[in-house]
Amino acid sequence: MLVVFDVDSTLIQDEVIELLADHAGKRAEVEAVTERAMAGELDFEGSLRARVGNLKGLPKSVIDDTLSRIQLTAGALEVIEYIHSIGGKAGAVSGGFVELLEPLSKTLKLDFYRANELEIIDGVLTGNVIGQIIDKPAKARALREWATQLGLSEDQCVAVGDGANDLDMMSVAGLAVGFNAKPRVRAQADILLGSQDLRDLIPLLGL
Repeated sequence: MLVVFDVDSTLIQDEVIELLADHAGKRAEVEAVTERAMAGELDFEGSLRARVGNLKGLPKSVIDDTLSRIQLTAGALEVIEYIHSIGGKAGAVSGGFVELLEPLSKTLKLDFYRANELEIIDGVLTGNVIGQIIDKPAKARALREWATQLGLSEDQCVAVGDGANDLDMMSVAGLAVGFNAKPRVRAQADILLGSQDLRDLIPLLGL
């Protein structure tokens, strides 16, 4: 079994881009774009680039400060521990940033992770992202790639997410779980978890 989680508002309680935007005094502008992107009203790549543009000029130190403010979702550590206890693997794929997901992956003991990369030059955020954008298709590709590495079929995978950017990976997984899901995810998920606790996923992992 492979369980792939979204990160922002799923494995963690926060939207990392909004925490970063606090440092630039641009949280309100970024929140408005995030809400429309997660509802599927905006193209994800365009919305990501627009939001990251608000971070231009911030020092690299804001990353560590933001990391210290991130709150794990209740049950996140326990559900991953349970997945490992039954011989499964856990991954996270995020439309956020690898600079934050990499240290979080160690805390959470994730087997796989993938996210966008912020461009940082001379210790300063440029307001750009570099490399492949982790959008809807990229999330599905990550799930497929990790399943292949493990010798698993897509039917042996579970995808857990909340927003429109998660829909492609949810559509290819054998079980799609909406966690505090936005309306488009609520319409397409196989199962909905309305709680704020990821431990409620554990009984579903035997299905």
